[in-house]
Formats: sequence, C-alpha cells, structure tokens
Amino acid sequence: MAAKQGLPTLALRVLEEALGMGLTAARDTAEAVAAEGAYYLEQVTVTEASEDDYEYEEIPDDNFSIPEGEEDLAKAIQMVQEQATDTQILEQKTVLPSKQPVPEVIEDFLCNFLIKMGMTRTLDCFQSEWYELIQKGLTELRDLGNVPDVYTQNMLLENENKNLKKDLKHYKQAADKAREDLLKTQKERDFHRMHHKRIVQEKNKLINDLKGLKLHYASYEPTIRVLHEKHHTLLKQKMLTSLERDRAVGQISGLQATLKNMEMGHNYHASEIRVVPKREKENALEGPTQKGLREAREKNKSNTKIKDNTKDSEFPTDMQPNPNLYLYKENICPAKVDYKLNNIFRLHELPVSCIIMHPCKDILISCGEDRLWKVVGLPKGNVLLTGFGHTDWLSDCCFHPSGNKLATSSGDTTVKLWDLSKGNCILTFEGHNHAVWSCTWHSCGDFVASSSLDTTSKIWDVNSERCRCTLYGHVDSVNSIEFFPGSNTLLTGSADKTLSVWDARTGNCEQSLYGHMHSVNDATFTPRGHMIASCDACGVIKLWDFRKLLPIVSIDVGPSPGNEVNFDSSGVKA
Repeated sequence: MAAKQGLPTLALRVLEEALGMGLTAARDTAEAVAAEGAYYLEQVTVTEASEDDYEYEEIPDDNFSIPEGEEDLAKAIQMVQEQATDTQILEQKTVLPSKQPVPEVIEDFLCNFLIKMGMTRTLDCFQSEWYELIQKGLTELRDLGNVPDVYTQNMLLENENKNLKKDLKHYKQAADKAREDLLKTQKERDFHRMHHKRIVQEKNKLINDLKGLKLHYASYEPTIRVLHEKHHTLLKQKMLTSLERDRAVGQISGLQATLKNMEMGHNYHASEIRVVPKREKENALEGPTQKGLREAREKNKSNTKIKDNTKDSEFPTDMQPNPNLYLYKENICPAKVDYKLNNIFRLHELPVSCIIMHPCKDILISCGEDRLWKVVGLPKGNVLLTGFGHTDWLSDCCFHPSGNKLATSSGDTTVKLWDLSKGNCILTFEGHNHAVWSCTWHSCGDFVASSSLDTTSKIWDVNSERCRCTLYGHVDSVNSIEFFPGSNTLLTGSADKTLSVWDARTGNCEQSLYGHMHSVNDATFTPRGHMIASCDACGVIKLWDFRKLLPIVSIDVGPSPGNEVNFDSSGVKA
C-alpha cells in the first residue's frame, strides 16, 4: 500500500516537471476536472507522531545587524532601494491573463472513464503500470499529448448550427412577408393603373360628349334665332289678322244695320251718320279685340294717374339720434348669465327660419317653411295671430319701428307688409327674380329694403308702393341686409364672401369689407352702431370697427355654419 501511495505522488512531481506547471496549477486543474465530474481515488494513512521524538530545526535569525565599524553607506542605500522597489512592485496592480481552458490529458481521461464505469481493479492495475513506466522513464508525458475535445467541438458546432437554422428561418419568414407585400403592392398598382385608365377613358368620353354638345348647341343657336324671328313675325301677322277680322266684323255689322233699315223703309242718309257722336261711332265699328285693348289701355291710364297722384317718400336728410347710443354705456362688462331652457313651443310643422322679439311687448314672431308666420305670447307661448298669404317658405321678418306692422320675405320672390292689429296683408312688393332672403325697415318707417338670391337688393317705398332703387354690385346671392340705426346707410352680406356698405339715397356702394373665406350668411350692427358682426358658412364670426371699416377679431366656432348673428341689448355680447 505504501508503494501504491508513493507512486501517485511521484507521478504528480514528474508531471509538474514535464509540463512546467507548479503544484498550484495542478491543483487548480484537478479542481476544474473535479467540478466537471472527474475525481481520483487515493488511499492515505495518517499516523500520530510523537512530539518528543520530533527534532526541531533551528531557524537562523534573519534580522542580522551590521556590526559597528563595518557599516557601509552604499550597502545601506542599496537595501533601502531594494525595499522601495519591492514595495512598488507590490503596490502595482498586476493584470493577470485569463486562464485558458486546459484540455484533459490522456491518463486523466482514462482514469475518469474507469471510475465512471466502476472498474476499480482495472484502475488500480492501470495506475500501477502507468506510473511505473513513467518512473522508469520509458514514457514521456509530452509526447502523449491531450485528448481531443471532439464532444465539446460537436456541441459548439451544434449550437452554431441551431443559431444558423434560426437565422435561416427568420430570413425565410422575412422573405415570405416581403414576397406577400410585393404581390400586394403589385396588385394595388395594377388596380390603380386599371382605375386610372378607366378614368382617362371616361374623361376622354366626357370631353368628346362635351365637344359634341357644344357643336350641337352651336348648331341650334341659329335655328333658335330663326325660330324667334318667325315667332315674332307670326305674332305680328296674328295681330294684323285679328285687327283685319275686327274691322271686317265691324263692316259686316254696319252693312247688316243698313240692310235692316232699308228693309224697314227708312232712308239712309249720310248726314244722319255725321250727327252720331264720335265715341259711339268708334264703339259701333270696333271688334272684341280692339275693345279689350281699349279697356286695358284705359285701366293702365287710370292706374298711372292714381300713382302719379301718390308722391314718393323722401329720405331723411338729417341723421336721426340713436336712442341706444348711451344705453348701457356704464355696463361695459356685464356679469355672466347662466341660461337655462324654460319652455319649448311647438308652432310649425316644418323648420323655423326666423324668430324676432317685439320692441315693446312680450310677444315674438316666428316664421317657418310651412308658409306661415305666427304671433306668440310670452311666457305661455299661446298663438295670438297666424298670417297666411305667402306661397312658399318664409325666410325673414322685421318689425316696423312703431311695432304695429310687420314685413316678411319669402321664397316666392315677394315682400309682404302686414297689419298686426288685423293680421291681413296691406301691401305686396314684387320685383325680384329669385327667392328673397332678408328684409329690414328704415328707422323712419317709409322704406323697406330686401336682399335676394338674384344678387341684387331693392329699396321699396311704402307710400308710393314701388321700387325706388336696385343695388347692383354683388356677384352672388345677397343673404342679409340691414339699415344702420337712424341713418340712410345699408349693410349687406353676400355669398361672394364680402360685406358692402351702401347709400340708400343714391344706390351707390360706399365700401366693401373683405376677410371671410366662405359665404357670409348674416351681418348686423350693434345697438350703438359702432361695430359690425358677421358670420359665414364655416362658423367663423368676425367683428368689424364700423368707423375705421377694419376687422377687430375673428372667432371660429365651426365647423357648423353660422346662420345668424346678433347682439344683446347692451351691445357687448354677440
């Protein structure tokens, strides 16, 4: 057993000398192998040694001192320098190289294999013969080499292969996705290309149809002109024929009367005919057509005489004082009021187009698309009066300054004036070619202004019952119109995105205000008359300085259109 115990120790020493490794490195290798599952079996006998039999070796004293007289300065300096150098070497941080994995040697591999298989006797025989050969020098460890780590390399290659397979799978998925995207893009491109071709074909077809229609229309223009000329010629011929017929009828009636007198035995003298009054002679000889023309002529002359007798109203020369000029002047910033719904009045069967409050009484007027206007008492909402007469929807209404009359505008192209005490229509103004959008009273009460879809505005004289002036200038529908308080100045808002200020006496446009980007639906003055508020079809509200005719502020409350804008009684809130 002692021989067996001495052999492994000797083998380890030989291995250390052959490999150039210290005992510490061998132990580290043994610990690394043991961590991987490799270990050695070694039998050790521990004996208790007697302390009395043990001989201690004397240790020489290193702390020698230089005897006096033999001190050498150079040696002392050298010793100090060596100690300083040793201190610096110890203080330096030496970076040790990382340990490379040491491959397993052949004898360790075989021993580990026999231990794992439980072949202890074979292991003992192998170790005894192996270390015996090494001791005799018949075998050198350097020539044997290491066990090739094929398994480790295989594992590394397998891991690399798996990673490559994963990458290949990802690349395949990316390629498939790219292929699908490419096919989808190609299909979309083909679809858009076909759609573009179809649109181009339709455009070319429409262009050809439009050219054909233009040629067709151009060919019809001379035909229409010829037909108009023929129509006028036929009308003239018809008129001449009717006159000749009436003349012939008159002659026949005269001959019949003559024959009748001759049959009765009376003499027919020309002198008797001369004594007949001229009016009776003309009546006896004229036919039914001439008679109708004469009656219409006489009626027109009588109407002209009546109208000539009625004098036109005069516009006020001096500007009337505005009662609202100093109203609520101190209340510049009134307190906020929380408005709440109090009641709902169901008055019309169709949408309501306009609501106005009476200037003095607790009543309101509502106009609707059902062709009716109604007087409603507050706060109960009872209907006091209903107005009938328009043949189309109502667009706007306005009180007379006295509050006893009402003006209404309608889609039937008319403006009607109503007596609120009786509820009947007292006057109708006709002259617009399209629907009338708005109407307003002059502060004197003698004039009514209206705006229409036919791009014009008209000023009507209530006393002479005729149109005094037509305002031309807008290029699109005039949607709103209003008199400046106590003056002859008119404000109009149009679908051509502009506001215009007019002189009602001359009918001239004094100033145009630009700034809206969409159709202006409504415009109004403040009660004090120093500002203008306007709203358009995209919900933009603008405030204008009427004295400078410049915009002050713009408020966007869209996207819904602003149909109407108004100020409260203080003129501060819009």
